[in-house]
Amino acid sequence: MFRHISRQVSRSKHVANTRPPWRAFSSTTRRPLMDLTGFTDEQLTVRDAVANICANFPNTYWQECDQNEKDPKEFHAALAKDGWLGIALPEEFGGAGLGIPEATMMMQAITQSGAGMAGAQAIHANVYATQPLAKFGTEQQKEETIPEIINGTWRTCFGVTEPNTGLETLKLKTLATRKPNTDVYSVTGQKIWITCAQVASKMILLARTTPLEEVKKPTEGLSLFCIDLDRDHPGLDLRKIKKMGGRAVDANEVFFDNYEIPASTLIGQENEGFRIILHGMNAERCLLAGEALGLGYAALERAAEYAQERVVFGRAIGQNQGIAHPLADAYMKLEAAKLATYHAARMFDSSRTSDNTIPVHTLGVACNSAKYLAAEAAFTACERAVLSHGGMGYAMEYDVERYLRECFVPRIAPVSREMILNYVSEKVLQLPRSY
Repeated sequence: MFRHISRQVSRSKHVANTRPPWRAFSSTTRRPLMDLTGFTDEQLTVRDAVANICANFPNTYWQECDQNEKDPKEFHAALAKDGWLGIALPEEFGGAGLGIPEATMMMQAITQSGAGMAGAQAIHANVYATQPLAKFGTEQQKEETIPEIINGTWRTCFGVTEPNTGLETLKLKTLATRKPNTDVYSVTGQKIWITCAQVASKMILLARTTPLEEVKKPTEGLSLFCIDLDRDHPGLDLRKIKKMGGRAVDANEVFFDNYEIPASTLIGQENEGFRIILHGMNAERCLLAGEALGLGYAALERAAEYAQERVVFGRAIGQNQGIAHPLADAYMKLEAAKLATYHAARMFDSSRTSDNTIPVHTLGVACNSAKYLAAEAAFTACERAVLSHGGMGYAMEYDVERYLRECFVPRIAPVSREMILNYVSEKVLQLPRSY
């Protein structure tokens, strides 16, 4: 396995020496702040290899994508070329077969490179949303779909959230009805905040196959599908949402009106979709935590560099404790969140491989806590980076304003900070459920 990644490193170094012509690099020198003690050689190799690819995409590339709402297709293609979209997918389908700690490290390396959440969101669903397919899909589904996602031919989006249910996943209303005497389902309903739907070929869709009022328990009646997004097929409408941050990557409302999909797109058993999708939720918490960490470190690196260079009243502003102390505090918050994040990622891998004694709620608390702490630490770092720049923190060319806009994503998605606090209150403190 390590030899496989080493080959990726070699290819990545070759790619890094062939810089695309669109823009010159930012003149800002990068100083990695995160302490790397305790990481495995494999994780550090992943970090270096992905960073080498990201080095081809300077801050000016991401500024241009952000300002013009331009999909970073070149970035997606570069990662696909060296197989990184399959980092946590099975080797028999072209993946690297690595774990969630390595995937988390990859996502952190992307955001920390300056790509920010836009870079992460461009590939996030390809890494995470494919996990249920890899575990519960038929051999035919996996053989036909996973290699095409890994090599970049198909991009994927994840269709769960609905406008009138929000975090109440068990009350989803989008209905997939099996047409009598056919191998076809008809899908009707609406999804919202679907990232990359404009460029995706596939959607991992969670829909009701039994109406809520007809099931004994709310966890029943949901099914998971891997469907084509065929724009020429009747009954599908994609509408782009204008948003504050991550403008390079599209977010959408998706409308289904008797949109027909083959029964062969069903992943696992009908009405077992909620159990199947739970398989990946804790993994996604870890990935989001890694993305938040990278964003926070990137912002803090910028702030520290500016504080050294900016001279006011005859001295660098970093010499003032009013600047230095908030940045030092932000660093410690990021380091603490880093420990929580990679502890949770290791626990996740152990729970699905060698250690079946880890209670479900223990794993859930660890992964949710990591996501919460990393998102809050990133927000602190991004806000203080803008304030440390003063007026220039408001300028696009310094990037920190983009980081601040984007840092709200891991605070809100895929689960809000308030719902995580509810979860910990109930599962750890054993307080009464409030919702």
